[in-house]
Amino acid sequence: MIERIGTRLAATAIDARRRGAACATLLVATALLAGCMNLIPAYERPAAPIAASFDAEASQPAGTAAADIEWRRYFTDARLKRLIDIALQSNRDLRLAMLNIEQAQATYQLRRADTWPTLGVGANASRQVSGSGQVGTSYAVGFAVTSYEVDLFGRVRSLSQSAQAQVMAAVETRNTVQISLVSALASTYLNLQADDALLELTRQTLATREESFKLAKLRFDNGVASELDLRQAESLLEGARAALAQLQRQRRLDENALVLLVGQPLPAELPAGQPMAGLAQSPELPAGLPSELLERRPDVRAAEQQLIAANANIGAARAAFFPRISLTGNAGSASAQLSGLFKGGTFALTGTAQLLQTLFDAGRNQGNLELAQVQRKIAVAQYEKAIQSAFREVADALAGRETLVVQLRAQTAAAQASEATARLSDLRYRNGAASYLEVLDAHRALYAARQAVVQLQTLQAQNQLALYKVLGGGWNDGPMVR
Repeated sequence: MIERIGTRLAATAIDARRRGAACATLLVATALLAGCMNLIPAYERPAAPIAASFDAEASQPAGTAAADIEWRRYFTDARLKRLIDIALQSNRDLRLAMLNIEQAQATYQLRRADTWPTLGVGANASRQVSGSGQVGTSYAVGFAVTSYEVDLFGRVRSLSQSAQAQVMAAVETRNTVQISLVSALASTYLNLQADDALLELTRQTLATREESFKLAKLRFDNGVASELDLRQAESLLEGARAALAQLQRQRRLDENALVLLVGQPLPAELPAGQPMAGLAQSPELPAGLPSELLERRPDVRAAEQQLIAANANIGAARAAFFPRISLTGNAGSASAQLSGLFKGGTFALTGTAQLLQTLFDAGRNQGNLELAQVQRKIAVAQYEKAIQSAFREVADALAGRETLVVQLRAQTAAAQASEATARLSDLRYRNGAASYLEVLDAHRALYAARQAVVQLQTLQAQNQLALYKVLGGGWNDGPMVR
């Protein structure tokens, strides 16, 4: 009986070789045909829904484009550059963006692996009982290809292309996060420097008002001045003290915000920083054409990659309507006895091809196609919105650049005039030609004018920083920081 089973297995093995050769031929043919069909719609970049030029930029300054200036070359403050270096290593938002890239890359690796057969090695033993009670045993060991989908209509390739676009989108999103981080940190640093400048101004004002109060009290004690003058001087003094306390609180809040952006406590040893007046002197940046935003802004490029991914998903949804072909094959040794494996004449090759065409799925494929098409429309709208937002941000920054220089110059002149007014008011009061109310108003105006100068210097520096950011500057600093 065992001999008859062995004879049958040998005949089966010969037949399996013939069928395996046919399956191998089918595998080669279908693999060649797999690249012939592509159901992904032809991609065309949507027209940018923005004007052809920026209204606020009548004449563009000469210089290097912001996206081509590394942040290390753009910022001149050594203390700020050190803080940015630390933040790029420690900030959690940037770390999450890097992990999102790795996640997208892993997904792409999975989708790409689906385009190749899965080759394995295994062994099996089977026992079959016939109707007459005879028991047949067979053993097999060898290589196997399990359920390889022949991508004749491009479904798997479409999903792979979509995953690849998602990787590119994740990279551009990471670049956007770095731009935002560098900009936010520099902006907070500017606020902190402005706080220091205002604190110094307020301390000087407080010292001056303390002297004025002492003088008013001395005059009151000697009967030269009225109690009204004394109380007005006291009011001016306490107002300065209240302003000092408020600024001290604001500085602590800004320092806490800076620590959060840096991602760790500020080091004790940091380079000296520049004063606010120096921070406001940044290089002029050409805005270029609005169409260049499509190429230079990472957030716009990320939105376009999302659109490309959505476009590829339509191809996968279309391919689901066509038959799905899968191949399974085995090549190895088969024998009726375990000891007979790997002996001469035991080679066996088998293959199976399966074609599955969906006849009824309650509209699932159609729903997936409509979903993919709607998602593409959403991606188009998001891409267009990203372009419009970028255009508006650049236009706003340019409008600020045109007016802030004039405003700061005028405010500086106003502060100088207020200083002269305060000096003359003091002189008139000391000579009895004016009341202390005149002195009070003059000193209040002087303090407000000096504050406005510092605030405008900060606003001008913030505007220059914003223009650098919205033009795509702040991320191209070499290899990605992990």
